This record gives sequence, structure tokens and C-alpha cells, in this order.
Amino acid sequence: MEKVVILGSGPAGLTAALYTARANLNPLVIDGLEPGGQLTTTTEVENYPGFVDGIMGPELMDIMRKQAERFGTRYQFGTVSSTQFSPGKHQIELDSGETLEAATVIIATGARAKYLGLESEQKLIGRGVTSCATCDGAFYRDQPIAVVGGGDSAMEEALFLTRFTADITLIHRRDAFRASKIMADRVLESDKIKVRWNTVVEDVLDVTQNEVTGLKLKDVQTGEQSEIAIKGLFMAIGHEPNTAAFADQLDMDEVGYIRAQNTRTNVEGVYAAGDVQDAVYRQAITAAGSGCMAALEAERYLESKGF
Repeated sequence: MEKVVILGSGPAGLTAALYTARANLNPLVIDGLEPGGQLTTTTEVENYPGFVDGIMGPELMDIMRKQAERFGTRYQFGTVSSTQFSPGKHQIELDSGETLEAATVIIATGARAKYLGLESEQKLIGRGVTSCATCDGAFYRDQPIAVVGGGDSAMEEALFLTRFTADITLIHRRDAFRASKIMADRVLESDKIKVRWNTVVEDVLDVTQNEVTGLKLKDVQTGEQSEIAIKGLFMAIGHEPNTAAFADQLDMDEVGYIRAQNTRTNVEGVYAAGDVQDAVYRQAITAAGSGCMAALEAERYLESKGF
């Protein structure tokens, strides 16, 4: 039986791996569908401490991976298909059919941003298409950009982006926002944000074959098509936590985020770290911090049980 199995290999999972490995717990990391997490689809990361000139997302995750491996972390490619959590012996079934047993489990499977599903959009993720204004807004200083969405998240993203540019188009498929009135009013009062009501994105334009250059839009009421020139497209239509495999095992909120107290879940010996339990901040540094917390919690639990 494994002492520690960590599900996910983004900032939370790899930080948990580093701490548990240095505690001689010989952790096993299950990489998941996207080894390295969402940062592997990000270009330059400028807001992770320790890198004066910034660092490419994939490079940062490679460094974290090697650092954890240096202390004995083991990696196994695979995804979780089902779980059976029981204090003292947790069972994890992988998509390969293999079943693992663990004294403790750290869930760091993250969350994924929702996208429109357009082929052109998917091709340009990390090259003008993003889901994080905090991460990428500064790259579009004084550039025309667009935000898609109508909830509070979209309002927050658009307002945050006004720090960098005065040319923001907010695209919403309905004729009224779903956002709270106070947030919607702030957007509508901003002279830096133009709203395109009853509008959807039909295509993301890429004249240079390397980066976003514009959008093809459609008015859902009239059918009229139009194009706008932009440099950045910020998707703000929500996030979806990767928690399906734990749905019958752990307490979650209505969206599916795991409810955790200091990373402790409702099941003894099972911890949640990173975006899988964080619907608010969703930053690499906060994910890493919670990965550290989960590792320390797991270490203390194992010590109390005599492992």
C-alpha cells in the first residue's frame, strides 16, 4: 500500500509531491490527462515568485517536476476512473484498470476553463486566447481585446483589464447580464468597455497563422455577421472542477468544487489542493501553497497513525 498518492501534476500536485518526498514518504503522482496542469498551455508566466524576467509555463512545470523527482517522487501516467475512500485504506482505480491502495490521497486534479469549442479557438489557446485576465492581462497593454461572458466572472475580468487597455469589447449572447447588479453597473459605466449584446463568437481569426488578430461575430437576433480586430480573447464563461471521479465520495458544492477545511476533506486521510477546491483565486501560487498545506496535513496524519 502506498503511503501517499497524489492525483494531478500541476502546481498543487507537484508542490505536495516535493514536500511529501522530502519527508521520506515516497509519494506516487498520477499525472492525469494534462501532465503539468493548465500552465502547460500558458506562454510566459510573470507573476510566479522567483523569476525576475518571467518563465514559460511548461518550463516552470518541468522545473517543479524535476525538483520533486530529485527527492524520490515517482510518476505514473494515467487518470482516475473511480475511487473508494475508506479511512486507513483508500482505493483508486485508474483508466488502465489498475487499482492502487493508499493510506492518504491528495487530490490536485484541478479545474478546466470552459471554452466555446471552436476549432480556431482551441488552436490559439496560449497565443491570444486565454481564460485568465490576472495571468495574461499585462501582455495586452494598450491593445484591443475582447471578453466573452455575462456573469460576475466576466464583469470582474473586464474591469480588471481596464488597468491595461481602454479598448475592451464585452461579448454576451443575451440582452442582459447574469451578473449581480453592482458588477454589471460598473461595467456599463466604464468608458473603456463596449458591450456587444445578443452576440456570439463564430470564429477566432488568425491572419498571421500564429496569433489572434480578430473575431467573426454573429447577432443572434438578426443573423448579421461582423468582424472586429483584437489581439487578445479572454474567455469568462466559467470553470469546471475535475471531480467526477469523487462525486459519491466527497462533499462538494453545487458546481462540483470539493469542500475542504485546511485542505482536509470530509474523509479522513483525503486532502484536496489547488483549483479543485478553489473557485475564487485559481492562481499557480495559491495552488502551490495549498499543495504544501495538503502535504503537511498528510504527513501529520500518517505520523499519528504510526506510518
